[in-house]
Amino acid sequence: MASIKRRKSIQVMVGDVPVGGGAPIVVQSMTNTDTADIDETVEQIDHLHKAGSEIVRITVNNDAAAKAVPYIKEKLMNRGVPVPIVGDFHYNGHVLLTKYPDMAESLGKFRINPGNTGTKTRDENFTTIVEQAIKYDKPVRIGVNWGSLDQQLLAQKMDANNDLAEPKSAKEVMLDTMVESAKRSSKLAEDVGLASDKIIISCKMSGVQDVVNVYTRIAEVIDYPLHVGLTEAGMGMKGMVASASALSVILQRGIGDTIRVSLTPQPGADRALEVQVAQQVLQSLGIRSFIPQVTSCPGCGRTKSTYFQELAEEIQDYIVESMPVWREVYPGVEEMDVAVMGCVVNGPGESRAANIGISLPGTFEEPKAPVYVDGEHFKTLKGDGIGKEFKSILNDYIVKNYKN
Repeated sequence: MASIKRRKSIQVMVGDVPVGGGAPIVVQSMTNTDTADIDETVEQIDHLHKAGSEIVRITVNNDAAAKAVPYIKEKLMNRGVPVPIVGDFHYNGHVLLTKYPDMAESLGKFRINPGNTGTKTRDENFTTIVEQAIKYDKPVRIGVNWGSLDQQLLAQKMDANNDLAEPKSAKEVMLDTMVESAKRSSKLAEDVGLASDKIIISCKMSGVQDVVNVYTRIAEVIDYPLHVGLTEAGMGMKGMVASASALSVILQRGIGDTIRVSLTPQPGADRALEVQVAQQVLQSLGIRSFIPQVTSCPGCGRTKSTYFQELAEEIQDYIVESMPVWREVYPGVEEMDVAVMGCVVNGPGESRAANIGISLPGTFEEPKAPVYVDGEHFKTLKGDGIGKEFKSILNDYIVKNYKN
């Protein structure tokens, strides 16, 4: 694992999941179901958890959603899915948490956006939510978001900035306001009586440089654990690249105790993609391991045939499908490296560097595929059954090296 010096933070327990205080960086996600649809929400939470989400957030926006939460929790527990559920509250959280005690008890954490707790009664409503957290011994994430920033506080900051001899840019003032909102809200929560080890902070923005700047600033002035992510990252390639870019810089600086990749899902796409991207960011940085990594070359004129690409995809899919079982039976298998290379240029070298690797022939090369195990030539495969035989060698290696 990478030797990144992480920022010191207080540890907060979300259910049985430790966040901060040196604990592994936690991957979390959020459902996009109607929470009132109990069965659909349970299915998606279960799916996200199986994909690797260690905390799952759900929307609690009305009476029907609030009433559904205890039943969702019960069904998950009956399935053997102990993942903590976070209730996402905006505007009426103070009402719902007071009105539905079973809902409050069932949640593992409350998420509050201080910009969306009201206008004239903002602090009163915020206080009510914090009081409920204290009553039910729940942690709170104070989630400041640039799209719903406290407009009164922003206006005060802008007015004060206008009086300066050398005013800051509007962007700088917004960043200052994000940090100030998080500091004020956490102080208010502690003043109400919420313990410091019950508070998690996030300051999300939608621009890569902006979110890097705001987390760098907030990390210097508080010691609560930080939930990191790029809000409204977007869809598909744009969302994944933007999220990876922002998270990589922030995490490399040692900032962040839990992360989420907020992708806009394409119609019919797997919601768990956001979990897979978050895991891959952490694994690519050498921070955590979740699944064996498959190294494969991009292909060139020497690999006119698509055979090696198809085999690389086949091996990758096989690993993903097998991981739920492997994870339970073969501890440590997630740190294994596999190489599927396409020609003689880098193939043997990359294959030797992996725990197990295969170097397939290029278009004009001799039709044989040497297999390397722990840096040593193990066997040379030939014929039509190369893929099947390589998977058999892979399985044997796992059983031999990662059994309990």
